Amino acid sequence: MIAPTLAILLAAPALVAETKTDVREEILVVVNKHIITRRELTQAVEQQHAALYRQFAGKELDEKLKDARGKTLQGLVDAFLLEDKGLELNSPVTDDYVRANVDAIKKENNFATDADLERALKGSLGIGLPEFLKRQKQQAIQQFVLQREVYSKVAVEDNELRAYYEDHKDEYRLPSRFRIRELVLAKGATPEEQAEARKKLESIQAELKVGKSFEELARAQSTSPSKATGGDLGWMNKGFLRASIEDAAVKLKPEQVSAPIETDKDLYLIQLIALEDAPVKAFADVKAKILEKLQEPKAQNAIEQYLSNLRTRANIRYLVPKEQILKG
Repeated sequence: MIAPTLAILLAAPALVAETKTDVREEILVVVNKHIITRRELTQAVEQQHAALYRQFAGKELDEKLKDARGKTLQGLVDAFLLEDKGLELNSPVTDDYVRANVDAIKKENNFATDADLERALKGSLGIGLPEFLKRQKQQAIQQFVLQREVYSKVAVEDNELRAYYEDHKDEYRLPSRFRIRELVLAKGATPEEQAEARKKLESIQAELKVGKSFEELARAQSTSPSKATGGDLGWMNKGFLRASIEDAAVKLKPEQVSAPIETDKDLYLIQLIALEDAPVKAFADVKAKILEKLQEPKAQNAIEQYLSNLRTRANIRYLVPKEQILKG
């Protein structure tokens, strides 16, 4: 979405924004020259709720959900304030810098092309590559500002960094890799089609038991585009396929075939080709990240004070009353 200038926002009688596709959206908040729309807030809240459901349960989850909307809204406001501060401080975070970081992510996760990365992003985060690049740049600018203005003033001894690394090496493991073949059968829409698909799967399993090649069967029977490679998906890092498929894959031995895996639309058989253990990154490679992690709790009060000062000096206008926004 192209954000209009602040002057236009202040003069416009309708509290909406127009996207490139001419979809008119309600503007909730103006933050300096930026806008926050209802759609953007709703998407951010949904993502925050999904993250909370993955991390918490029971009463703790209920407590987190109570103020999630308010914290998400404040986070969107603060992100714009930090972005503007980054421009004021001549942030070194350029598009080329972000692109280099994303290329490093591709290399680390063995993605040959942008299309490979985008498929993984859509599967795990539900976003495309342009949105991912945008978020990476925003996060890098925010981190630059906080590092320069707050974290750099918080001292952490080198022995603290080394001790944390030794105690938390699992946090710095590269993703474990596995390589599988898949054989996919579309279930169909009707009960009859689904029964036929299951019958066909049983027939394929019977052929595998008598020694028929999984690769040959995938080429002949699979409904997935991967049939062209005999079902071979190449090397994949853990975290980019369906959890049910990954969980089954890591429990197999090489050449072993899984039990049937069922999704909403398909039936799967997978065969493990190879599995690699996850190596640990060297201390020198993660030292900066550990420093940030240890500085953050020590700097919480300073961060809140810094953000409070940014809010005070900023032009923040709620075009819909804040209380109404928080009620949803």
